[in-house]
Amino acid sequence: MSLVQKDLQYIWHPCSQMKDYETLPPIVIDRGEGVYLYGEDGKEYIDIVSSWWCNLLGHCNPRINEGIKAQLGRLEHVIFANFTHEGAIRLCEQLAEILPAGLTKFNFSDNGSAAVECSLKMAFQYQNQTGHPEKTRFMCLSEGYHGETLGALSVGTLDLYARLYRPMLMDTVRIQAPDCFRCPCGKCRDTCACECFSHAERAFERYAAETCAIIVEPLLQGSAGMRIYPPLYLKKLRGLCDRYGVLLIADEIATGFGRTGKMFACDHAGISPDILCMSKGLTGGYLPMAITVTTDEIYRAFYADYSEGKAFMHSHTYSGNPLGCAAALAVQEIFRSEPILENAAGRAEYLTRKLNKALKDHPNVGEIRHIGLIHAVELVRDKNTKAGFDPGLRVGYQIYQKALKRGLLLRPLGNVLYFNPPLIITEEQIDCAVERCAAAMDDIVSSKSFRTGRI
Repeated sequence: MSLVQKDLQYIWHPCSQMKDYETLPPIVIDRGEGVYLYGEDGKEYIDIVSSWWCNLLGHCNPRINEGIKAQLGRLEHVIFANFTHEGAIRLCEQLAEILPAGLTKFNFSDNGSAAVECSLKMAFQYQNQTGHPEKTRFMCLSEGYHGETLGALSVGTLDLYARLYRPMLMDTVRIQAPDCFRCPCGKCRDTCACECFSHAERAFERYAAETCAIIVEPLLQGSAGMRIYPPLYLKKLRGLCDRYGVLLIADEIATGFGRTGKMFACDHAGISPDILCMSKGLTGGYLPMAITVTTDEIYRAFYADYSEGKAFMHSHTYSGNPLGCAAALAVQEIFRSEPILENAAGRAEYLTRKLNKALKDHPNVGEIRHIGLIHAVELVRDKNTKAGFDPGLRVGYQIYQKALKRGLLLRPLGNVLYFNPPLIITEEQIDCAVERCAAAMDDIVSSKSFRTGRI
């Protein structure tokens, strides 16, 4: 029995309709190096999506490898309640130097959804313990995604993930998010005054008195199709939260550690949230680790004699795992010793030029948008009206299959193709990835049936 057959016998893959695997079976990856993955058959794939956005500095990065190896001989795990270790302490010390101002207290968990759950519970309990027990609800932006545990699904609004589970979820206040590609106000994201912010203002006027926090993906709604909105929106939101006593939670799980061109997306707006969630790039994609960071003010609301019952009774077995901390420390050391962000900025400009040259004038490309190295190509049925393809046609999925055959791991979000490569990608690798992407599109969209939307 082959490895593929054994996989299908035992494994239920995440976020997949397993019946699709009858025609596109799982690809067995043997090894990785830099931006490349290599199948057991030796086939090369450019990992242009950083393997679910977490591979920050390339596969099998030698410096991260060595950091983990060194730690492995010292300590692999220790209970993080009443015990600690040097790696976790050093990591928090280094992160405090690069985080938005005022974020000083670190609560460890093991994945992005867990970090979001932690932030929700923390915000809820904070309001209760500071004289606002009436503040029990959460606000969020439409088309948001914050993970797939129940709390995270409650503040996420993508029906693809949440619709079935609504009877189990919290009742949240959903604010219409900015949609700069199809702006209802007819504005442009680069020059607008965020007229769409009126939706948030009305929601706060009506619901802020009962709301403990709002959670947002700052500047980039990833799973919604890499939808990008202006920093001004985030600045206005910070002011609104201050005015109404609502905590601002920034979900930087996908946007942190240079993905948007700055260390954190909040840096573009010059604001600090009350709580920030990080994961994915934190360990360079090596090990599952997440951190929820907050302020001294919030931390003090939990600091009391045990008998008062104010402790934050929230824990994860792998909190502060030493191996994860070693990987994260290696990532920080690389940022400090190499011009990662500077080089990535140059590569981002280069990628923008290459994609525009290759695809901007294509009749089915509605927009090519970008922030940092993250670029998204939105496919449309009609370029003039911006009418999208019927999701049931799975146009993006068809292109994904063709891209795999050409050696490009391009996992679309519906009908949005995106590049979210490791920050160390080279111009030559960008050339190859764009060429393979354009060719995969041509394999599908050159037909008349595609252009007319009748696939």
